[in-house]
Parts: sequence; C-alpha cells; structure tokens
Amino acid sequence: MSTTPQTPAHDATGEPGPRDPLRRNFFRAAALGGAAVLFSTATPAAAAGVAGGLRVYVVVVDGTRPDEIGPVFTPRLHRLRTEGTWFPNARSLPVMETIPNHVMMMTGVRPDRSGVPANAVFDRAENVVRDLDRPSDLQFPTLLDRVAATGRTTGSVLSKKDLFGIFGTRATTRWEPFPLLPITEHAPDVATTNALLAMVDGVDPDLVFVNLGDTDRVGHSDVTGTTVTAARTAALLNTDTQVGRFVDHLQATGRWERSVLLVLADHSMDWSRPDSFISVNQILQARPDLQAGVRIAQNGGADLLYWLGSSASRPAALADIRRLVTAHPGVLSVRTPAELRLGARAGDLVAYCRPGWRFTDPTPLSNPIPGNHGHPATEPIPFLVAGGHPAVRRGRVVEQRVCTMDIAPTVGPMFGLAAPPGGYDGSAFSSAFSVTQH
Repeated sequence: MSTTPQTPAHDATGEPGPRDPLRRNFFRAAALGGAAVLFSTATPAAAAGVAGGLRVYVVVVDGTRPDEIGPVFTPRLHRLRTEGTWFPNARSLPVMETIPNHVMMMTGVRPDRSGVPANAVFDRAENVVRDLDRPSDLQFPTLLDRVAATGRTTGSVLSKKDLFGIFGTRATTRWEPFPLLPITEHAPDVATTNALLAMVDGVDPDLVFVNLGDTDRVGHSDVTGTTVTAARTAALLNTDTQVGRFVDHLQATGRWERSVLLVLADHSMDWSRPDSFISVNQILQARPDLQAGVRIAQNGGADLLYWLGSSASRPAALADIRRLVTAHPGVLSVRTPAELRLGARAGDLVAYCRPGWRFTDPTPLSNPIPGNHGHPATEPIPFLVAGGHPAVRRGRVVEQRVCTMDIAPTVGPMFGLAAPPGGYDGSAFSSAFSVTQH
C-alpha cells in the first residue's frame, strides 16, 4: 500500500482533510486485534513530534463484567490488570449497548452529538425499527479518520457485522468479519485474532480498534444465566487466550516496548428468568389510543419509545405512558432522551428495566434470550491500561471514575490531535501514564 502522507491533516473547520484512496486496504483474512500506544501528557503539538514509533491498540472484550477478570478464568487479562493500571469504577454510558459505546470510544462525545444513541432506533423517515449499522448513521469524526488524516495509518478489526457497517471506511485498513456465524452475525474470536495478527504484521497500523465478540454473544444465548456458567466460562477462557496470543505476538516481534494497550468492555451483562420480562406494548393494551400512537425500539434492557400521534395530544400521552410503564414492577425508571443526552433519534421516552429483567417488544416472545444489557445494571465494565511502553504505569489501581467516552480524549493527544470542533464530552485520564521526555 502507499505510504504517501495524507494532506491536509485538517481543513479550516477542523474536519479531516482528503485522504489518498490508495491508503485504504481491505482485509478479509481471519484475525484479531490488541492495543498498544505511546502516551504523553505533553500538549498535542509536542506529542506530534514523538509519535513515530507509537502503537495504540484499543481492545474491546465485548459484554464482559469486571468481576469476571481474575486469575482462574482470565489469567492473561488478570496479568495485564495487575501489571498495568486498573480502573475499578469504569462505566459504560447510556444506552449501555454495543454500537453506541464503541462510537463513544472513537469519538469521545455523547450520542446527541454522534447521532448514535442505541443499537436499534425507530427511523421516522423510513417508518421502521432498524439497527444503526450504516456509515451515514455516525455523524461525528472518529479517531480512526482523524489520526489517518495526519498521515498515519489506522486499522479496525471488528468482529460484529453491525460495527463493521457503522464505522465504514473510516480506518485506513479494515477487516471484514469472516466467517460470520449464523444468528449472531459475528466472527469467532479466534478468526478475529488471526486477522489482527495479520494486519499488524502486514500493515502495522499506528492505531488499531478491535472488538472481540464471543463473550457477549454467548452471554446473550446462555439460558443458564448466572447459575450454571459453563458456556460463559468457556467463552471467557477463549477470549482471554486470544488476548494472550496478541500480547505474545507483540512481544515476540519487538513491538511491545513501544505499545500501549487499552482493554475495556462496551457494557457488561445481566440475566433474567424466562418469566421476568416487560412488554410495553402489552402494558398499553388497556389504552388503545396510546398503543396505536407509540413505536418501540427494543434494546434488551432499555426500550426507546416514540410518539407518532398528534402533536396536540403529545404531552398528555407521554405523561400517561410514563405513568403506566413506571408502574410495572420490572421497570427501574422512565427518562427523557434529553436527560441522558441521547438526541432526537432516541425518541420521546427511554425506559430502563431493573436488574434481572428484560424488555421484549412488541410481543412477549420478541426477546426470549435471558442475557441482556442496555440498562444501568450493565454499566460497570472492566477497564485497564497496559503495555510495554515506559510511559505506562505499573501495578496501579486507580479509583477515578472513567468511561467508554474517555478513550478518544486520552488517545487523541498521543497522536498530536487537538480536540474536535466543539470539544470532547469525555475526559483524558493521565493517571495510567507517567510524563515522558521528548
């Protein structure tokens, strides 16, 4: 591939400038991703002068709970946790789903600015509930395209079809997930890891964004929930093994010493009994006037509710819907999208379920799977910073509250990026790094 620098880095508005189309490679091999990065607490201008050898790997262990990182079932992740910096108060953000939180990682902004509030929304223009899996759904610049616009290379190795879709061609080099498993529409972690290793050896991007989806997919389908966890444990062991493969490869190829690895989850997981479900559509059956005017975008532990009735009846209708839904014993709260900074795409109301419950709409059989996320019970996530670069601090536990949205404002300055137009909503965390001399 061409190594001609891209010009310009940003135009007068702060948006990425044009990129050489020859820099876009397309990988359809079996592979995974890890993450290494050189951090500096210096200003963006100073950091730009020292990032030549920097490698940053952001690795998402999808759907993993923080209490699942331990020496027995995830020994390699546990070792990274103890040898690097561990953030025990890390959180996913609303809606606690895969697509919006991956977007928040790469943009550093809330959904009301990115346009991506949930996995599924009701598209008023198309009059259909659909996944946000199109490149045009993401309406904010990402680290993948902003870093690439500086002349560096970026890569995406995303195991899920919907993630591959929404990030589009923003990365210099991207891997199409393959083989896609039926129903789950994701590539196994072994194949994803193979692809990452191939990308690192073949292109060696400066920044790589990786999603490992096995733990999440098994969590959704594990009918035993938290009682008998054989399938979940096997998935954790396998994902841990793949992360270990990646670390071993970085060390064997001499990249570890200039790498920073950020490992986190996009959300955790909660399980419900077969009878612990909430159907908003069923709740509203007693009020046909309300039922007829509402569309529902189900997101597991959250329902997004859209009023399609008359504008004049909207305030009273939403007040009645909120009252009726809140009265259900499985409902934790009903909020407005504005309260959660989700934006107009999230509709008019957002209902959260309690731990141990799930939403299933439009019918009680629409969501039979016990493992779900999207609600506050699935906010806690594992979050660690490791790597061989001397800037990475060792053996630390930091109580600072961090979240998925903090990845971009932390990684961006490593590559000399200023904040995007309007600034970040997230915050850079420097506690995992020491000041490096340039």
